[in-house]
Amino acid sequence: MADTGDTAACDVVTVPARQGLEAVDLLRLRHGVGPVLHDREGETLGFLVPPGTAARWNLPGSACTRAGTDAPVGGRPSVAGSCWLVPPEGAVARATEPERLRAAIYEAVNTLAVVDRCGGVVRR
Repeated sequence: MADTGDTAACDVVTVPARQGLEAVDLLRLRHGVGPVLHDREGETLGFLVPPGTAARWNLPGSACTRAGTDAPVGGRPSVAGSCWLVPPEGAVARATEPERLRAAIYEAVNTLAVVDRCGGVVRR
């Protein structure tokens, strides 16, 4: 997606960084991912999703908030203490499709649970 400097309404789904990084990888491999924010402390990722997602988002371990009309679509993120993990110019869409994100987060949580049960190593 080209960085046009435009802003558009969006919502932001926030997840713990570990699950979020796995979800980003899954989305990149399968469908592509929209812009993703990363907090500087490394604790959370924020996926930009279409406006209206917050009203119907219900996935334990995550939160979806309305970001309004000043969404960080181009340039520097407007969320204090954050930077781009996937910048708008490197994203395939203006926002990540919510159902694809939900599926990727769900798969990431399950995959990481298996890794944790195996002591951090998946044996084949």
